[in-house]
Amino acid sequence: MGYTSFDDTIAAPATIPGTGAITVIRISGPEALAVAGKVVKCKSKSLESSDANSVRYGIVYGEDDSIVDEVLASVFKAPHSYTGEDSVEISCHASSFVASEILRLLCDAGARMAEPGEFTRRAFVNGKMDLAQAEAVADVISSSSSASLKVAMNQLRGGFSSELKEIRKRLLEITSLLELELDFSEEDVEFADRGKLSALLDEVLNHITSLASSFSQGNAIRNGVPVAIVGAVNAGKSTLLNSLLGDDRAIVSDIPGTTRDTVEETMTVDGILFRFIDTAGLRESEDEIEKIGISRSLKILSEAQIVLAVLDSTDSAEANETIINDIVSKIDPAEQFLMVLFNKVDIIAPNTNVILLNNNVSSTNSKVIKLYISAKDGSGLDLLKKQLVLSQKDITLDSDHSIVTNFRHYEALRKAASALEKVRSSVAHGLTPDLLAEDLRDALAHLGSITGEVTPDEVLGQIFERFCIGK
Repeated sequence: MGYTSFDDTIAAPATIPGTGAITVIRISGPEALAVAGKVVKCKSKSLESSDANSVRYGIVYGEDDSIVDEVLASVFKAPHSYTGEDSVEISCHASSFVASEILRLLCDAGARMAEPGEFTRRAFVNGKMDLAQAEAVADVISSSSSASLKVAMNQLRGGFSSELKEIRKRLLEITSLLELELDFSEEDVEFADRGKLSALLDEVLNHITSLASSFSQGNAIRNGVPVAIVGAVNAGKSTLLNSLLGDDRAIVSDIPGTTRDTVEETMTVDGILFRFIDTAGLRESEDEIEKIGISRSLKILSEAQIVLAVLDSTDSAEANETIINDIVSKIDPAEQFLMVLFNKVDIIAPNTNVILLNNNVSSTNSKVIKLYISAKDGSGLDLLKKQLVLSQKDITLDSDHSIVTNFRHYEALRKAASALEKVRSSVAHGLTPDLLAEDLRDALAHLGSITGEVTPDEVLGQIFERFCIGK
């Protein structure tokens, strides 16, 4: 990433210029107050001599003594700041020119432009947060639903880190006893009770496995629950997508095979983000492009968490049975929710009360429900949205519940669990403490990599370079 040592002072916009009334420019480092003081001129005492946690009014002058802007400067002194360093946050008017000019003046005064994630990296290095919390900063910023915000805030507050630290603490205690046995190997003493070690391994493995298994749920929370809209050609899939979104996102036509590629859009329903994927109609085709689209449809179908099987109510029962049997054969009923949607009820029964028709809707506990809808006039779509939310009721867990949303964390947990499985096997076979200790150290290293206790600089660089400039 090219970070220099933290003996210099950095500056960058903490907000996007031109998107609101003000832009905030953050300065951090040993000379933050001095640098900001050269640019922001206050009426009474200088910015450098200001009290900690104070806000000062000042004027920024250009090189020709013309006024660039009137600003407010918030002063934070180490270690009580976001980065743990002396920091100043300048609030100026949200003009791209004004923000650029102030940044230029700050750099002329001795600061340099911050690199992506450098403020948060300094906060991590200075002990203001661990690595898992630092990564949660980016998740909070990018959260697009109440569920994703809850999970990110729990991680930012240290809930996930606390669980990991408690696990590591208990494993470290037993590892130290095994290491002690190595020092007395000639005397054949046993400091680490093997029965207690086995019980601890069972407990810790269950905890780690539970955290790792929450990743599929966490990934859905973070990126949206994948919902595949599938069915025969002209069943109304694209019309359904447009009706759900309230926008003409997909092309709708009476010509069979209009949709030849996937069309993907997200939508939040009751705080849960859903990622709808409209797919090419399922049928036999000689058209090479359409065949590629159908192949992609089948892939999306197998990967989706929820499958909306759209059937044309005007088609024969035999044709619809063939389509639904084909769809069912390509999904995992134990893992995927299937919602069979009988569309176009407005055509077959214009005066039908869709709400009454759906009064006997199947429970989502069976992972299969049947609904009658009209994608064209919106009948039944409110109930469909309700069922979508009910199918994901576990996502609305209390915010104190730790859910893994980061693939790096998932991989580390998986590797830690694998190492502990080896330890459990070794204990069962009465292997020597040196072999037990080696695998335990391996597990501790993987768990420590999540919070940053044992993380190489190269990994840190890859993590923080994904952050925005001002964070």
